[in-house]
Amino acid sequence: MVPRRIVGRGTDPRADERQGEPYDGRAMTTRTAMPALYLPHGGGPAFFMQGPMGELFRPMAEFLASVDSLLPATPSAILVVSAHWEAPVATVTAGAHPELIFDYFGFPPETYELTYGAPGAPALAASAADLLRQSGIDVRLDPAYGWDHGVFVPLKVMYPEAAIPVVAMSLTAGLDPGHHADVGHALRPLRDEGVLIVGSGMSYHNLRVLDDEAASTEFHHWLDGALDGDADHRREALATWAAAPSARASHPREEHLLPLMVASGSGGDEPATKLWAGRMGSTPVGAWAFH
Repeated sequence: MVPRRIVGRGTDPRADERQGEPYDGRAMTTRTAMPALYLPHGGGPAFFMQGPMGELFRPMAEFLASVDSLLPATPSAILVVSAHWEAPVATVTAGAHPELIFDYFGFPPETYELTYGAPGAPALAASAADLLRQSGIDVRLDPAYGWDHGVFVPLKVMYPEAAIPVVAMSLTAGLDPGHHADVGHALRPLRDEGVLIVGSGMSYHNLRVLDDEAASTEFHHWLDGALDGDADHRREALATWAAAPSARASHPREEHLLPLMVASGSGGDEPATKLWAGRMGSTPVGAWAFH
C-alpha cells in the first residue's frame, strides 16, 4: 500500500521566539567538528502517541532525546538523509521554511497536526550540492519539497525547540550502497563546519515481521563487525550487506539501511562508535556514530 501524503505547515507559533544562529560555512574555523550519525526514526509518529504503540518506542525516544548530550557541541545545522525520500538523483531541500509531509497513514488525527518550525538552510543546501558536484555526483536542489517523517519526527524528539537549521536529502534511485557511501564521503567537509549529518533509518526494518529477534540479533552482530574498522573496511563490508546473515530477513528492501552508508561514508578511519544498542519490543535496533 502506498502511504498517503498529507502536506501541512511546519510552522510552530513559538518559532519567532527562538532565533537560532543561522548556518554560515564561513564560520567553520569556530565550529566543533561533528560526527556523522545513523539513527533510528521509529514507526511513523509513534513517539508522540500514548498506549502500546508509544510504549513500544519509548526507549528509542529516550535515546533520541539524549543525542545532543553525546555530541561535542550543539550543531550549527543538521543535514538529514531520509529513508522515506527517493529521487532520480541526490536531491536536497533548499527552501527557507519547508513544510511537513505527513507520509504515514492510519494513525490518530492528532498525529497529523504535529509541527516542527525549524528554519531551512538554503546556504547549507547550496554547499552540499557544490561538494557533491565536485565529486562528480549528480544533485538537484528543490526549494519546494518538504520534510517527511524520517526528518521531522526524530528531530522533534532530539531538538524540540526547533532552533537549529535543517536540510533534508533524498536517497538516489537504484539504491546502490557504493553510491551512497560516495555521497557521504563528498559531504564529509560539512562536519568541520559544525554540521551534524544524520542518516535517518532503522537498522531492522521488516514490517511483515516486526518481532524477529533471532534475525535482527544475527544481522546486528554482523553490522557491529562491518562497522568496526576504518573507512575502507566499512565500505567494502557494507557494499555486500545483502549477503550478510539474516540481511534480507531484516531488510526486505534496503531503503532504511542506506542512510547508514551515507553516515559511514562521511566518517573517517576510526571504527564506528555504538551509541545505542536498544530494542523495539524484543527486536534489537542500533545507532552508530562515525568520527
